[in-house]
Amino acid sequence: METDRGKILAIDDNKEILLALRVALAKHFDEIRTHTFPDNEAEKLISSGAYSVLLLDMNFTPGVTSGKQGLDFLEKALSIDPSLVVIMITAYGDIDLAVQAMKLGAADFVVKPWENKKLIATVSAAMTLAKSRRELAITKHQNKALSKDFDSPFTSIIGCSSAMQQVYTAIEKVAKTDANVLVLGENGTGKELVARAIHRMSHRKDEIFMPVDMGSIPETLFESELFGHMKGAFTDAHETRPGRFEMASGGTLFLDEIGNIPLTMQAKLLGVLQTRKVNRVGANTTRDVDIRLITATNAELCTEIAKGHFRQDLYYRINTVEITLPPLRDRGNDLHLLAQHFLTLHGNKYGKTGLALAKGAQRLLYSYHWPGNVRELSHTIERAVIMTDKKMIDSNSLHLTTLEYNPTEKNTQSSLRIDDIEREAIMAALKNNRGNITNAAKDLGMGRTTLYRKMIKYGL
Repeated sequence: METDRGKILAIDDNKEILLALRVALAKHFDEIRTHTFPDNEAEKLISSGAYSVLLLDMNFTPGVTSGKQGLDFLEKALSIDPSLVVIMITAYGDIDLAVQAMKLGAADFVVKPWENKKLIATVSAAMTLAKSRRELAITKHQNKALSKDFDSPFTSIIGCSSAMQQVYTAIEKVAKTDANVLVLGENGTGKELVARAIHRMSHRKDEIFMPVDMGSIPETLFESELFGHMKGAFTDAHETRPGRFEMASGGTLFLDEIGNIPLTMQAKLLGVLQTRKVNRVGANTTRDVDIRLITATNAELCTEIAKGHFRQDLYYRINTVEITLPPLRDRGNDLHLLAQHFLTLHGNKYGKTGLALAKGAQRLLYSYHWPGNVRELSHTIERAVIMTDKKMIDSNSLHLTTLEYNPTEKNTQSSLRIDDIEREAIMAALKNNRGNITNAAKDLGMGRTTLYRKMIKYGL
């Protein structure tokens, strides 16, 4: 399948120039549309959003050399489509005008007569920049749309227990600052929800929220994913791409599963956090980034530091403020509130309204240990909603007998060790998903790479 190589709009009153552009660029891009004057028709073409790069001449009236027509339309074009990348076409003696154009928002300029090789390189770089701008614009739009779904800062976090009240207080205090935040808690407790709540209450709320699952990034792609790369920097680097740090600049960067980063990569991450500069793989210069950093982990980082698995200086860098989320089993009546919330949510999703939990089902929910916490509860209720044909969901519909935990039973064979509980949860997830690791990882709320490591750890 062919990839999208982008579309170009060229505006120049010289038809020979337009022909030369078409000949030089036709083999490298999907479309080169030409137009002879920056008129209403040209504005309509730009407003269509179909063109990523605009090649724009400076003058369009015989005898006029001021460049005002080109500069005026440059500003007009960028007001119509801010993600458009504009390259000015200028004569040799108009370099000062080209510099002025760049101050007004042009990305680059080409001088007539040009070398085709240099022209292609300039337009290719502009096309890459255009794609990055549009990807970022889409992500920002999605984040703004998502934010509108919440009437209050904590609508997505259900619970009124004293343990959660402490979490809300911490979020309110830290959100007003740019301090680095480390969110701790077991898998499925809602660490990303806390990160999003902090972002929505911060002065960066109108900018991007960029979540990154650190456990799912292979070590070989770590630098490229986080810091970006230049075209040709390695075998599969077919185009220049910004990394997550650059894409999140101005907003909030959320690094989940921070405890899973290999030591060699921890040093590189620490360097970027200290300098707030990134160096794309294959680049000779650094780029400034402005991010609010929030990290999260279910690991005991102090233990990992003692074992030599996590850098102490990185730990101090990321945890100016710590917020610890309680496990679901310690949240009292929040369990009932969450169960009712998910029952309504999934009932509406699958067109099964008016569902209720039988008394036996409610008792089973409270007797269960919930190693997967809120995420597991959501999956459990969703599965029950899908499978039930009745209005009342009974205990059998919950399918929790495999890992049922009842603190009132005196069972000497049961174990409360975290490792034992985690091993049982992984075994159950693999069984429920018939050995499908991708689906099991989703149920457990962890990345595939993390699940692989834990399977090896527990001999599964």
